[in-house]
Amino acid sequence: MSEIHIIKRRLGKLKIKGILCRMLCRSSYFLLTALLHWSSPSVAQKRLTLSDAINKSFLSRKSMLAGRSDLTIRKLQTEALYRNYWPQVSAEYTYLYNPILQTSILPIGIFNPSYPIDATKSIQFGTKWSQTAGITVNQPLLDLSIQRLIREAKMQENITLASQAQSEYELAYTVAQQYLEVGLQESKIKSAIADTLRTYTSYDLLRNKYDEKRLLKSDLNKSLINHYNALQQLKDAVSECMEVKVNLLSLMGETELEKSDFATDTTFFCLNKLAVSDLLPPSGQIPELQQLELNGLLMNLQVRSEKAKHLPTIGIKGFIGANQYTNNFDPKESNTWFGVSYVGLDCKFPLLLGENTHKKIQKLRLQATQYKQQMEDKSALYARDTFTARLKIGRVASQLKTQQENLSLSIESMEITQARFSEGQESASTLNLDEASLQRLENEYELNKKQMWVYWLDHLKSSGKLYTLWK
Repeated sequence: MSEIHIIKRRLGKLKIKGILCRMLCRSSYFLLTALLHWSSPSVAQKRLTLSDAINKSFLSRKSMLAGRSDLTIRKLQTEALYRNYWPQVSAEYTYLYNPILQTSILPIGIFNPSYPIDATKSIQFGTKWSQTAGITVNQPLLDLSIQRLIREAKMQENITLASQAQSEYELAYTVAQQYLEVGLQESKIKSAIADTLRTYTSYDLLRNKYDEKRLLKSDLNKSLINHYNALQQLKDAVSECMEVKVNLLSLMGETELEKSDFATDTTFFCLNKLAVSDLLPPSGQIPELQQLELNGLLMNLQVRSEKAKHLPTIGIKGFIGANQYTNNFDPKESNTWFGVSYVGLDCKFPLLLGENTHKKIQKLRLQATQYKQQMEDKSALYARDTFTARLKIGRVASQLKTQQENLSLSIESMEITQARFSEGQESASTLNLDEASLQRLENEYELNKKQMWVYWLDHLKSSGKLYTLWK
């Protein structure tokens, strides 16, 4: 028998109209408010689905917005690396004073027969003052280090995206926990209202007997204790529901908490979908595992980047400008400026870099191994949690099925006991004992129902299917 049917039986077979009239005359303002709010269909509340709650939390949390900004920054950094393929143009200017000019030895005997063949003469080259002004252009043609850096930057984008997905995954799990708690508390309130009405019915029957001097005061007190316990559970359920709603609204970024009351989607809370046969199979879409895998791939890319430092680079280099040579400090002296230009192939082959790249490569490879080992451990833990969650769901589902049947039978027996007591065919002690036993059974049922949803949510998280709650 379904839970909804049980609640309907609780509310439908207790002669509610007459009971409410007598009960509200003796009850507090809190109970009156709870009964009207949770039992009357005319009370309008905004319906909030779990998907809406999760998406609102994504849009309102500052940490989520900061994560999106990090991703934008990473993309800008990647775009900036492509500029390394563009021509590099720079303007150059130097003004030099040469106090000691370079001296060279010329073999003048070769050029003038009047001197001995081995005669030489020292000659100074250059002038005291010189200037150079012009524009240099470098156009890379082959530089594998740029390509490696771009690949690293793109991998950093994927890692940032996975980190953002992990933050959303954890936030969605927290929001889902609060949402499930609200829904379970709302269901508990409805059950507590029915329990309060039922216990008051039993108390009303006993009080009538007591007024007729046909019942001991101790039996009446036990019935009243049962009613007070049910009433206190109703108060606790309403208070806990309000507290959990405040937590959920805070996660959603709501500021006016008093004006943001809502009701959960009752169609979501269907125990039938928690059957083991209906659970989704595991997938690899767990952001934490993806993040570890991407970090390992990044280490491998950085190893290739370190090796690329030893590869040759090829480019085209050109210069156009002018030089001035003069022995006077006069930048504008006429007939001292001479044009100069060149263009050519610029090849570089690094020999010594001044750093130990071998040690860096060893370090990066060790880090890649660490990430791989961490991913394997985490994957095993997620697989274990998924398997154990399925086992727990199956066990609790069997318990809930039995408890639902027991609740239905106990409620029916309770109604029979109340009817027999009103006809003088049952004792007050039996009525009180049945009432207390039914309350214990209901508490066990509510606890197991809550545990069932917790296991279901844990299964979604460990199997990588949590995203189905909001996508």
